Amino acid sequence: MEFKSIGSLYDALKGAVKEVREGAVEVLDEKLVRGAAIDRLVYNAVFSSNNEVRDVSRRLIKYIALSLGIRSASIQGLYEAMGKGECGGFTVPAINIRGLTYDTARAIFRSAQRNNSATFIFEIAKSEIGYTEQRPAEYTACCLAAAVKEGWRGPVFIQGDHFQINAKKYVQDRESEIRDLKKLIKEAIDGGFLNIDIDASTVVDLSKPTVTEQQRPNFETTAILTDYIRENEPKGATISVGGEIGEVGGKNSTEEELRAFMDGFLAVLPKGRKGISKISIQTGTSHGGVVLPDGTIAKVKVDFDTIARLSKVAREAYHLSGVVQHGASTLPDDAFDLFTKNGASEVHLATGFQNIIYDNPAFPDGLKKEIYAHLADKHSDERKPADTEEQFIYKTRKKGFGPFKEKIWTLDEDRKKAIAEETEKKLDLYFRTLNARNTKDLVSMYVK
Repeated sequence: MEFKSIGSLYDALKGAVKEVREGAVEVLDEKLVRGAAIDRLVYNAVFSSNNEVRDVSRRLIKYIALSLGIRSASIQGLYEAMGKGECGGFTVPAINIRGLTYDTARAIFRSAQRNNSATFIFEIAKSEIGYTEQRPAEYTACCLAAAVKEGWRGPVFIQGDHFQINAKKYVQDRESEIRDLKKLIKEAIDGGFLNIDIDASTVVDLSKPTVTEQQRPNFETTAILTDYIRENEPKGATISVGGEIGEVGGKNSTEEELRAFMDGFLAVLPKGRKGISKISIQTGTSHGGVVLPDGTIAKVKVDFDTIARLSKVAREAYHLSGVVQHGASTLPDDAFDLFTKNGASEVHLATGFQNIIYDNPAFPDGLKKEIYAHLADKHSDERKPADTEEQFIYKTRKKGFGPFKEKIWTLDEDRKKAIAEETEKKLDLYFRTLNARNTKDLVSMYVK
């Protein structure tokens, strides 16, 4: 699969693609491109040991996608329309792909086409970029290559999720921590991310006497980073930016906190700068769910009244699309229509898709044991004294995707097909329960 040189790369594309000028290609035979050519390009975009081959593979994927009417895009226009009340009644699923990225993205596109949906987001969090070993340019290449492979046309929404301020580092050196996050933001924008969620909720200071003062470090930092995003967004694009008022896993968010954050944020954001398009809140969930001693997930009570109340305030008072729900993928399937009924504009889904990979009968037992042994060896310091083996493995197995990325990527096709089929079924369910089917025309109308 690996190209040994740039020459061998171009030789493999003969008859399928012609480079017409720097930054543009002509697709001569789409069937050939969507065959082995795109598979080899994306493999090299991820795994090539030759940096030049890797970078050229990524650029060619982008140019091929553009020539076929596929582009990385911002969902800003649609969210603005939702904030104005021009459209709504659906919730956008945002999916974090930690492993088997190309094949999982392909499954998502297949489900989207079957459901005539264009309202879905591929995303990866700051922490996931680290432990899954997927930098933004690589992640974008995988998503765009999957779109090419599956015959997609139109925008592809790719998002930086939880671009989060580290509270401990912030206290030690505020400017340094903000500067580090700016570097990641710049890398993400350069890599094709046109949707970015800032999470400075980690620095909310509940020891302060008023809600405004509690939220001040959050809204001031979010404003600084929003301003930086606006300075660096591509010409002609408006990046969709999200804020967050309640750290996931903490206490439930309140209307007072939402108003304090938004009023403070708008007051300190430089005049003329476009603000955020959505706001993440805490309603009782946690990332990955609460793991019981036997490794199963505890049932949690989601505060849907808070979602409904805060979504209404977000739209009516601040013209945001609504609130965003994190940590939802381990909830029961019958809970998802309640997000839409209560006005959530976006719901984030990560661990559930990770579990589809690990728990599918097609995932090789031998590889799973190898990964779990690695976790026990390299991450034993993360085991809490009261953790059972099942709890430790469940909480740490997300960190197996980086070191074993190529072994998972190169599973035999029958195994990958079985995993992908389960992914598609889950997406079908989400598109249906979130009322996100038949949204292609809406996206065409509002996403220019």
